[in-house]
Amino acid sequence: MRLVSYHSGETVAGGVLVDQGAAIVPLTSLGVGSSVRELLATHDRDQLATLASRAEDAAERVARRDVRLYAPITDPAKLICLALNYHSHAAEANLEVPKNPSWFTKYANSLLGDGGTIVLPERHDQYVDYEAELAVVIGRRAKHVTEDEALEYVAGAMPFNDVSARDLQIQSPQWNAGKAVDTFAPCGPALVLMDEIEDLQDLELTTHVNGKLLQTGNTSDQVFTVAQSVAWLSRTITLEPGDVIATGTPAGIGSYQNVFLRDGDVVDVGVSGLGTVTSHVAAEVRP
Repeated sequence: MRLVSYHSGETVAGGVLVDQGAAIVPLTSLGVGSSVRELLATHDRDQLATLASRAEDAAERVARRDVRLYAPITDPAKLICLALNYHSHAAEANLEVPKNPSWFTKYANSLLGDGGTIVLPERHDQYVDYEAELAVVIGRRAKHVTEDEALEYVAGAMPFNDVSARDLQIQSPQWNAGKAVDTFAPCGPALVLMDEIEDLQDLELTTHVNGKLLQTGNTSDQVFTVAQSVAWLSRTITLEPGDVIATGTPAGIGSYQNVFLRDGDVVDVGVSGLGTVTSHVAAEVRP
């Protein structure tokens, strides 16, 4: 099953993607509220499987082309991003791989749905970079979980673009200033639940800018697997349904190719089997 959040005319609503992505069944029509995060918090995997079957037979549908998509989880309590979590990326940066998962945070202001616009900050618009990532979303409260059981707490996954203003990022040992910028976390188009994912550690990642392939990688190259990362984080952080964990980027970021995002660019970040999140790039226009 694939879950989306979309603008339904007056508010943001959750839905199930059907008809090979051409239509959305509103969660409200299925009698399960309207929030994807709340759906994950109140339904286990068996209940979600039943809901998927009901959605396929539902009469009420909204055409995908007629709505604007938001980030699949619009209101996560936490948005955690792993750093230097690919051997290839650590090598291109000439840095040692971390001995434990290294992470920073973004916030809801950064979230952006498929087809949205990455806004280049007026005073920091020259060194804005892309990073193709796999993001996973927590489906059950997780605290002190083991690596062996960690994936039982993952609801699903989606493409994620960890957009970064490199000049701001390097101004401080804490990277948040260059990472937690408005519109700097495009993701989606849908949250793909685990029933459609065979192996989180064998997924291809790509970034295209204006149709040109600039970045490739595979999650098999991660320093810490999804299971290891979830287990490690849960030692000290209670992970809640809807929490998003972006699991790092492989080699090929723009900084090492002297390629930075510019007004008018189109960026496509894809993960095999999960889809592609497309973003337009525009200069900031202040009122």
